[in-house]
Amino acid sequence: MESDRAADLKGKAPHTVAQSTSAEPQENADWVSRYADDVIAESERRAPGKPVVVASGLSPSGPIHLGNLREVMTPHLVADEIRRRGYTVRHLISWDDYDRYRKVPNGVPGTDASWAEHIGKPLTAVPAPAGSAYPNWAEHFKAAMVEALGEMGVEFDGISQTAQYTSGTYREQILHAMKHRGDIDAILDQYRTKKDPAAKAPGKKPQQQKQKPVDEAELEAAEGSGAADEDDGSGGAGGYYPYKPFCGECGKDLTTVTSYDDETTELSYTCTLDGFTETVLLSEFNRGKLVWKVDWPMRWAYEGVIFEPSGVDHSSPGSSFQVGGQIVDQVFGGKQPIGPMYAFVGISGMAKMSSSKGGVPTPGDALQIMEPQILRWLYARRRPNQSFKIAFDQEIQRLYDEWDKLSAKVADGSALPADSAAYSRAVGTAAGELPRTPRPLPYRTLASVADVTAGDAEQTLRILSELDPENPVTDLATVRPRLDRAEAWINKYVPAESRTIVRTEPDTAALAALDEASRASIRLLLDGLDDHWSLDGLTHLVYGVPKVQAGFPADATPKELPAEIKGAQRAFFALLYDLLVGRDTGPRLPTLLLAVGADRVRKLLGA
Repeated sequence: MESDRAADLKGKAPHTVAQSTSAEPQENADWVSRYADDVIAESERRAPGKPVVVASGLSPSGPIHLGNLREVMTPHLVADEIRRRGYTVRHLISWDDYDRYRKVPNGVPGTDASWAEHIGKPLTAVPAPAGSAYPNWAEHFKAAMVEALGEMGVEFDGISQTAQYTSGTYREQILHAMKHRGDIDAILDQYRTKKDPAAKAPGKKPQQQKQKPVDEAELEAAEGSGAADEDDGSGGAGGYYPYKPFCGECGKDLTTVTSYDDETTELSYTCTLDGFTETVLLSEFNRGKLVWKVDWPMRWAYEGVIFEPSGVDHSSPGSSFQVGGQIVDQVFGGKQPIGPMYAFVGISGMAKMSSSKGGVPTPGDALQIMEPQILRWLYARRRPNQSFKIAFDQEIQRLYDEWDKLSAKVADGSALPADSAAYSRAVGTAAGELPRTPRPLPYRTLASVADVTAGDAEQTLRILSELDPENPVTDLATVRPRLDRAEAWINKYVPAESRTIVRTEPDTAALAALDEASRASIRLLLDGLDDHWSLDGLTHLVYGVPKVQAGFPADATPKELPAEIKGAQRAFFALLYDLLVGRDTGPRLPTLLLAVGADRVRKLLGA
């Protein structure tokens, strides 16, 4: 290794000098602060006076899903904490758009099996799905992610690897890697699969190796990240070469380098698909790239990356992050970033995500049903090595309840330090707070109203204005965008059979069959409607009717009541649901009653 030469290969991009304010680093209340401490200290050791560089890498090979978002949010949160302390930070997002197109993802509108003919080309050389406004496959999927990151307040510097390679930006790094291909090969060879020694012994049958059970979910996640095809450049007939040309005839990477001269940089290759051969000067040739396990560490050195996380698929022995640490040190004269492993992100009610399966939710999908603050919070409150799920089912209502409780605790100062830190990181960035709903009514209430009204604005305003008569909602703008998110969730993710359809006429047969106790409970409810016509009032009323029937005060607490009262309340609720919507469950009864309206409630309950 030529260390002086390697030192010259580091990137020379102009930087603004990092300056720290006099503000003291905040107490290490959470994982973000702890990493920020480490990254600042490491940056000052490696590159004093320069911006702190953190990095993410995304391959726009298909929809960029919520698991991939962790690749961005982990360094974003750390970078933002460092900015809050007064340092200049560059968060690089490397768009791996010069990667090969490996397969046609399932479930992508505007595509069909004919896109398979482009397998092996760079992603920027593949046509965008039919009807797209973007010039190629990579730009199509990149655009949706850029929009979502903007909505979430993520500040970053995007780098197109197509632009970097085709402009010759990495020329010196490529020539250096080719010159030191023997060193790279020796490092990689330490991790390549070894054959069973018993197989070589004459007269002995090869021992059967115990196979580790295959985790299908992990394989799917690997596919989604691009790690399933970690080509290290081995297997060529002319020796080891860490560089892969794209064919001058078919444009694909199904090529084999057959010879290379270090002095002249003359490189010859053959395309295994169409037999095309070409001899070029690598010192002038820009139609190719370093193989992934060499490309990644090369970029660490070039950009001076201090912090970059990696998924579990990149962190096992012999995988790209582990091998890259040796290559960046021994070949490119750089250092491996501080790199926490991050765990999978799932969807409640679904298996682990894989973009190859199709239909995998993206950040844009999540932002249709939840505000950016909530999505940021999900990534901020869990350490990178903790897996978690994002709710697209009924759990989203519980998630919002939890968020609103945390908001209240933060407001009154009773939240724990780590919870307060996660909340602060969710609601805004060093640049300021994200736009928020002026009057954040409970999500489950808004969803119930959206369900019953089918999104009718006039009806929605009427119901919301009656929730709290002393402080009525007079303009739907004050409850947006949370109302819009709740409506989108109802319309997109609640099955038709679970939607609420209020009866248009009373169920006369059911009313006639009621026993005297049921009739009496309905009379108590109807008699109290006018005096309790608000969300809190109706809550008190519907829970109080079974108590009064049992001889207890309507405001008796659970401790003052026998256990049987809960059963009586459930039976009473089921009765009302049946008479109002024809099912034994539905939206919260107080919200449903407000949505139906007092006159219609009286009609449907036989008054």
